Amino acid sequence: MDFNTEKLEVPLSLDLAQQRFLLQCSDEIFSEKEKTKEALLKTVISKKMVPLYLSLCDEFKWVKDEDLITRLKAENEEELKKLDDAISDAQKNLGENEVREALLAKADFFARIASKDEALTAYRVAAEKTVALGQKLDIVFGCLRIGLFWLDADVVSRNLEKAKSLIDEGGDWERRNRLKVYEATWLMAIRNFKKAAELYLDSIATFTAYELFSYNTFIFYAVLTSVVSLDRVTLHDKVVEAPEILAVISDIPFLAQLLNSLYGCQYRDFLDALASITPHLKADRYLCRHTRFFLREVRIVALSQFLESYQSVTLSSMAAAFGVSVEFLDKELSRFIASGRMNCKIDKVGGVVETTRPDSKNALYQATIRQGDLLLNRIQKLSRVINV
Repeated sequence: MDFNTEKLEVPLSLDLAQQRFLLQCSDEIFSEKEKTKEALLKTVISKKMVPLYLSLCDEFKWVKDEDLITRLKAENEEELKKLDDAISDAQKNLGENEVREALLAKADFFARIASKDEALTAYRVAAEKTVALGQKLDIVFGCLRIGLFWLDADVVSRNLEKAKSLIDEGGDWERRNRLKVYEATWLMAIRNFKKAAELYLDSIATFTAYELFSYNTFIFYAVLTSVVSLDRVTLHDKVVEAPEILAVISDIPFLAQLLNSLYGCQYRDFLDALASITPHLKADRYLCRHTRFFLREVRIVALSQFLESYQSVTLSSMAAAFGVSVEFLDKELSRFIASGRMNCKIDKVGGVVETTRPDSKNALYQATIRQGDLLLNRIQKLSRVINV
């Protein structure tokens, strides 16, 4: 899936990671592998990405071009020597700013050739010579892109914390908003859709993180994380009626149908859109691992929304509304009820679904009683210990 319309040049493009992922997908999910392989290799060779080239050859059993490897390594060594000479010259003859720029150029070089560990080390060295808060944040963003490229949880987590700390010291609004997109993307990748949706929606009007993905892809992520995590009122106010989303959602296949059919209670159209958008989820490197979870959760949202209007409803009429068989709906509801995800029960004899709305006040009262009993027990144990 590619909705890219605008790009920001960075040393390490995340598009390469997506292309690599597409080559890992089955032919059923993605069939244009030869074209993607050709584009990926063209970029890898033009940027002299020897570490990535070797990794790709090992993963996909491609024949290694030893002459090419030798030539690219020699060119990289020559470029690295020039960078080291520039650093040495800056340290001897120039000021701190020039030294920082030379160190940063070396870090960008390692990032460009996808040499992960060397790039992270070089960025840390450059950060030690950096005083300006904005420049420190830019270095952290570079480390975050490396972490997202390799989906390295440790690298991303550590640098997100570092970025938040720097932002708290007085980061500008542009970098603050970019950080929200970086964090939301990682939260989505680790299945925290609710928090990801909040951060994405906060960034809609000020999105500038084109180094991660295009604006259309950003809207795709924002809508998907929202439909599965936001309540109906919030979804209407922040997504369905959001002018920034309305401006581009029609350009993204099946997304408008998914959103509008869910909000408009057109459940048959909703399931059609869900089936159509599923291949796009499976072809996305951040969402692929969560496809089954997303499909389950968004179906629970739709089923619960339907039942919200009824005290009881026949299985046949509910099945007709969703465009599925009674048997399928019965099996679907039974699974969700058994797991405690839906507040209803099925009268199999009468062919009726009855809603059992939770009594929140009574539940809160019972929880308070249980916590009070637990506290009293602990106090009694403590008093016995003190008396002894």
